[in-house]
Amino acid sequence: MLVQISTPTSAAKRAALLKGMPLFRLGFRPFYFAAALFACVAVPFWLGLLFVRHPVQIAMPGLFWHAHEMLYGFAVAVIVGFLMTAGKAWTGLPTPRGKPLAALVALWLAARVSALTGPYPLYAALDIALLPVVACILCVILLRAKNRRNLPLVGILVMLALANIAFHLSSTGVLAVPPMQSLHAALALVVMIACVMAGRVVPAFTAAVTPGLKIVMHPKLEQLTLGVTALALILWVVSPPGIITMMAFLAAAGLHLYRQSRWHPWGTRGRPILWILHAAYGWIAIGFALLALAQTGVVGQSIGLHALAVGLIGGLIIGMITRTARGHTGRTLRASRPEVAAYILIMVAALVRVVMPIVAPGWYALWLFLAAGAWSIAFVIYLALYGPWLFSTRVDGKDG
Repeated sequence: MLVQISTPTSAAKRAALLKGMPLFRLGFRPFYFAAALFACVAVPFWLGLLFVRHPVQIAMPGLFWHAHEMLYGFAVAVIVGFLMTAGKAWTGLPTPRGKPLAALVALWLAARVSALTGPYPLYAALDIALLPVVACILCVILLRAKNRRNLPLVGILVMLALANIAFHLSSTGVLAVPPMQSLHAALALVVMIACVMAGRVVPAFTAAVTPGLKIVMHPKLEQLTLGVTALALILWVVSPPGIITMMAFLAAAGLHLYRQSRWHPWGTRGRPILWILHAAYGWIAIGFALLALAQTGVVGQSIGLHALAVGLIGGLIIGMITRTARGHTGRTLRASRPEVAAYILIMVAALVRVVMPIVAPGWYALWLFLAAGAWSIAFVIYLALYGPWLFSTRVDGKDG
């Protein structure tokens, strides 16, 4: 029998790693907490801006604030937390922790606060700064480890940063581009990140827990799906509504349906921590089909946007920030009842926000409030359950 002996040197190294606040030992901890907290308050705040005379004066039109902050406040926080955690797993090299990680979180937080307090140039400068820094950190780590497979993610981060710069320049009149076009570009990039990462983790997670299931990935199908998706999104961002964009979205929707069918989604019915990922991914086909219809004015563009933003991105985020946080805090990968309730609430929020305005447009304000309530309660549940875990050492005593 082999007995592992803990030497004084290894014990000292382990003790050194466990010093300091657990919250800043790995990227997912502070950024997941910050993103969930922001998600709870940002959507109700937006409804206050929309329907109530709000005492807070923000530095831009309310619609721009809402769209920008849900992308660069909420979604980007999760992306950064995930990449600063996954980067360590992919390469075996350390990612920012302690004071450097706290500085990244402080930069993100300062931008969110300055959006409400101004002045606008300060807000823009703080908001623009985070993504280039994160892209540089990730690029250095990947290059040092010769991990070229994940380098495209650095490129997407850079493009997200450029879209953000374009938004701020257009918002101040420096760039003659509609600010919403820059935000559409940012949403398109986040959707591409979701497509790439879902293609890696969803079939792998599904096969890992399903006895006898072997999911064969076809590179040509993956390339075709991602290529047509990129084409549809580019056409949507840069060209006026038209039949070509409509056909591209319909083709992309069909490819995503076929792609997902190969992942055996129905086999995950008894595993909520998996079915939420499949349910969320299913919204990409719905969102693309609705955006296709929007090209001819059959439905409003906002319906398709929110299918992607709430159903796809919100669903994947709640699924990933529960699964990865469970794994990295040393807990079992099995969702509890509160987590299942949060999953259901996000899917309800998507259905109410997307379907009900089509079915009963006269009750539009009611559907917005119901969807916002379901969304916020889902993330309140996350904070109540995961907050103590994120602020505490792993249950197995390991670093991370």
